Parts: sequence; C-alpha cells; structure tokens
Amino acid sequence: MADADPSLTSKVLEPSGHPRPGTGTFSPFRYPVFRAIWIANLFSNVGATMQSIAAAWMMTELTTSHQLVALVQSSATVPILLLGVFAGAIADNYDRRQVMLAAQIGMLVVSSALAAMTYAGWINPVLLLAFTLSVGIGTALNSPAWQASVRQQVDPSQLPQAIALNSISFNIARSVGPAVGGVLLSIWGPPFAFLINAVSYIGLIGVLLWWRPAPRQIDRRPIIPAVRAGLSYCIGSQPLRRILTRGLALGIGLSAYQALLPTIVSDQLHGNETQFGLLLGLFGIGSIAAAPFVGPLRRKLHLEGILAVGSLLFVCVMSLLAEVHEVWLALPAAFGAGVGWVMILTSLNTAVQMRSPDAILGRCLSIYQAVTFGGMAIGSWAWGALADWRGLPFTLHSGSVFLIVSFLVLRVTAPLPKPGEGVVKT
Repeated sequence: MADADPSLTSKVLEPSGHPRPGTGTFSPFRYPVFRAIWIANLFSNVGATMQSIAAAWMMTELTTSHQLVALVQSSATVPILLLGVFAGAIADNYDRRQVMLAAQIGMLVVSSALAAMTYAGWINPVLLLAFTLSVGIGTALNSPAWQASVRQQVDPSQLPQAIALNSISFNIARSVGPAVGGVLLSIWGPPFAFLINAVSYIGLIGVLLWWRPAPRQIDRRPIIPAVRAGLSYCIGSQPLRRILTRGLALGIGLSAYQALLPTIVSDQLHGNETQFGLLLGLFGIGSIAAAPFVGPLRRKLHLEGILAVGSLLFVCVMSLLAEVHEVWLALPAAFGAGVGWVMILTSLNTAVQMRSPDAILGRCLSIYQAVTFGGMAIGSWAWGALADWRGLPFTLHSGSVFLIVSFLVLRVTAPLPKPGEGVVKT
C-alpha cells in the first residue's frame, strides 16, 4: 500500500501506486471513503424510511382524505422539483462535502423538532406536511452533492458499481426500516420513529467531518447563470433530453403506487401499521434482490429493454393491488414493485451520470431529479385527487394504463440512447 493516508484519498492502490483493478458489483467497497460513507448513509436511510412511514401512517389517523395522505409523498419530493436545479448549481459551485454537511445538520434539527412537537401532541395535518416539506428541502440540497461526490470517492471505472451499491443501501433501508418502523409505531407511536431518524443523521455527519477529499477545481459562477448553463446543456444534449422526458413520464406513473400504498393498506386491505411496514419491507427486499442483476440486464437488454421490463412489473403490481382485499395477496405485488423500482431508477441515474461532464455533474443530476421526482410529486397529488373522486381500484388501473400508453408513445417520440451514445469520457 502506498504511504498516502487512506482516509485522505478515494483510491485503493497497489504497491505500484496504481488503482487496483476490480469490476465486480462490490469492488467499490475497496475504497475506504466510499465504504465509510456507504455504511453511515445506510443507517441514515433506515431512519429516513422509518420517519417516512410514520408520517404517512400518522396522516391516515389525522384525516380521511386520500389526497392529504398522498400529499405526504408529494411534500417530500416537491422541493426536488422546485429547488433541485439550484441545489445542483450549489453542488458544482462549492465543496460538495460541505454542502452535504449543511443539509444533514439542517435535517437533524428539523427531525428533532418534529419528534418533540409530535410527542407534545401539537401536530395536525398542515404541520405534518410542513415538516415533511422541510425535510424534503434538505434532501433536495443534499442529493446532487451526494451523488456527484461519488466520483471523488471511487475511480471513474467503478462508477456504475458504486451507483448500484448506493441503490442497494437505500433499498436495504427500505426493507429494514419499514419492518422496524412498523413495530415502533405499534409500540411507541410516531414520536419515537421521528426521534430515531433524527439520531440517524449523526453518524453520517461524523463521517463527512472525517472525510478530506482532494480539492476539486471549481469554475464558480453566480447561481442563476450556473443554473442556466446546466439547463442549456441538458436541453442541448439530445440523449439527456430523451432520458429526462422518459424520467418525467415514469415518475408520474410510478407515483400511483408510492402515494396510495398507505390508504390501500388502511382502507382497502384493512391492515395495521405492522402490515404496512411488512409491505414496505418486501418492497425493499425486492429492490435488494434485483440490484446486483441490473447491470448485467442493462448490458443485455439496453436501456429501453430494462425500462420496459420494470414498467411491465409495475403495471402488473397496480393491476393486482386494484383487485385484492387481503394483505397476504398484496405481498407479491410489493416485492415486484421493489424489483421494478430499482431496475428503472438505477438505470436512469446511471445513464445521466455517464452522459454528464464533471464540471456540471451536480446540475445535470439535479435537473434529472427535479424532472423525475417532480413528476412523482405531481403524480402523487393527481392520483390522490383521482382516488378521492373515483376510488382506489379505478385510480390504480388508471396508473397502469398511463404507464402502458406513455411508454408506447415515448418509445417512438423519445427513444432512449443506444449503448455508448452521448457518453462523456472522464
């Protein structure tokens, strides 16, 4: 091993000083910084997932409105739509580690206040949405900096595997968090789940304070011109423009499942907090099971093929949920949704990263997130309103029809890039 302190570099070196080769799914774990951030982020994701299910379930107890329950999902994602491109410019203009630190500390403060006010019995639907919106703002600020910083943690050749591992981390949390959160909700209620989430930020804050990445050359610009430059690049790049168009449509379609699941469990399946956590846990297990195979499948089926498979899975999932009335019959749907989710979002994220120059990577990622998760926020509101008007089964079938029609139309009008098309050399 070279004399350099491994805590100060993102590369694992051979005695010759060159990076060790490695192409396996888990090869990025050879990089100490990536490994430490991955572990800390895993615990943070578990806490965030617990807070998310606690907030969604708590809203079902505060109101009977499907739309307000769906807005819990929207409030967590709409900041990405409204603020994401500015967050991307901040990530490119400043030290990404410091941007992440500011976001994590802010979310720690907000989550602590949510736990305290819930424990005191001062929460109502409007306040709950305000707190989830505030956490969403922190997520919007953190996400572009975190995703763009992966290039500072691993060698460029390891980027697809690192992105896949970060997806696995998130989905491990989605399998563990709901199960634990469901138990905590049934025993101690939402305040304790909110408190656990607040504590979970501390580990990641500690790792970020420890990490000292090599200085990055920054072409600092005023925020508005920087945002304009990022938008101009994404609009001018035909491969990126087509990816963003597909991400918007998929975000709207996939949100029908995410936004309506709490009311499906409580109203249609007559389930409880533990069963809600079980369904979310199976979603996470499906995502974990699928994640190692996404890369090989993408190389075999290419982007268009893997998104077709993922979309078809969601069509089957929502069609099944529209017809069942018992929790055990919904279990396969939750697992299938997790498989489809990781296939779609990991593939889109990788496609954007591989086609974005490092100088504006944060802005490109934030625009992708603004479009995709903004579509989810808009879709969550729309599907919730439709469910209040026509009921859950009609809305779920409508979500399936939307996915089918939008995929067929955009397959012709906005085909996804072919292998190698628009890829930027790093």
